[in-house]
Amino acid sequence: MPLTTRALLLDMDGTIVNSDAVVERVWRGWAVGHGLDPEETLKVVHGRQGYATMAALLPDRPMAQNLAENRVLLAQETADVDGVVPVDGAPAFMAAIAGLPHALVTSADAALAHARMGAAGLPMPDVRVTAECVGASKPDPEGFLKGAAELGFDPADCIAFEDSEAGITAARAAGMRVVGVGPRAAAYGPDVHVRDLTEIRVEAAADGLIRLHVGR
Repeated sequence: MPLTTRALLLDMDGTIVNSDAVVERVWRGWAVGHGLDPEETLKVVHGRQGYATMAALLPDRPMAQNLAENRVLLAQETADVDGVVPVDGAPAFMAAIAGLPHALVTSADAALAHARMGAAGLPMPDVRVTAECVGASKPDPEGFLKGAAELGFDPADCIAFEDSEAGITAARAAGMRVVGVGPRAAAYGPDVHVRDLTEIRVEAAADGLIRLHVGR
């Protein structure tokens, strides 16, 4: 039985773009510089804006310092696209949804989103909610709610594609069903879990519905 929806909201990192190599390089360096365990740090970073990760790991530190350091890390990540590639199946998936209602909802800022989507060879959606568009990072639902509103659909009529705990939590709080993509997502109870986007086939129905067929 396929999933049916009217609009798709897509996270970027780990969902359609594999940027793990860069994320690990940058955040391992940050963790070591702050006397933190890099492996434990990497359990927190996915899905959040950088300042929110820092606040979670260094809760007593002033937010102004987190925001300043986040700007530095964003510049590093934007300049480093070595190893940034599409998630398996992402090029065909993006081609299949090109004429359908969809939006990017990412914790990256606009510059980083453009750098990574470009490095992965993926088209940038016309509708996108980046870090500059929201006042709160995932797991807050603000980004997903804004994405649905910009597309003109009720959140209940949208399906989110996510890979992280923070992202899945945010999408659920927005009232959306969730397709979990990749190994991180399986533990957080998405409605459907796929290893990658080769396991999703998109069908546009005449009644305006989008049908997602899951399975190889």
